[in-house]
Amino acid sequence: MNNRSLRDLKPGEKAIVCKVSGSGPIRRRILDMGILPGSEVQMERYAPMGDPVEIKIKGYYLSLRKNEAATIILA
Repeated sequence: MNNRSLRDLKPGEKAIVCKVSGSGPIRRRILDMGILPGSEVQMERYAPMGDPVEIKIKGYYLSLRKNEAATIILA
């Protein structure tokens, strides 16, 4: 199994979400934003200090904190 998370992607790279780990409000927020298993995500860019990260999913852009991106496991 590949344990790569969303925060490991480089700008321009795409991957498929395998699962959202973690629990509680952070996990709920991520799922509510539409980041679901089977969805394709693309890393757009990192902020100058590395946090937050901007991703593209389902045609729209989202900003996530690095700790949130770490809970999104990729296939």
